[in-house]
Amino acid sequence: MTDIKTLNDNFRKTFSGGRVVWTASIDSMAFIDVVNIMEKVRHFNNFTKDNDPYEEHDFGSFEYKGQKIFWKIDYYDKDFCYMSEDPSNPEVTNRVLTVMLADEY
Repeated sequence: MTDIKTLNDNFRKTFSGGRVVWTASIDSMAFIDVVNIMEKVRHFNNFTKDNDPYEEHDFGSFEYKGQKIFWKIDYYDKDFCYMSEDPSNPEVTNRVLTVMLADEY
């Protein structure tokens, strides 16, 4: 069984193995800004005990052009109806990465 941190890092770095979504506020930005934000998400590595207390690499934040950006990974069952019973098991878990402005959280 792969640990949650490794599954989350692989998903976040490749955007493969789950769904990636962003809010309307992100979507309303210029295309190049969305691309740059998504690249910052993919390369995020500023995990600390404060922002990652469970060491799962499921949340991050950074500044982009004066705005605070959050990204979050959530774990759903295979039908996207309920939370996953076991996020460490990709056979029963769908990952969803959401990117948003901090004030949308």
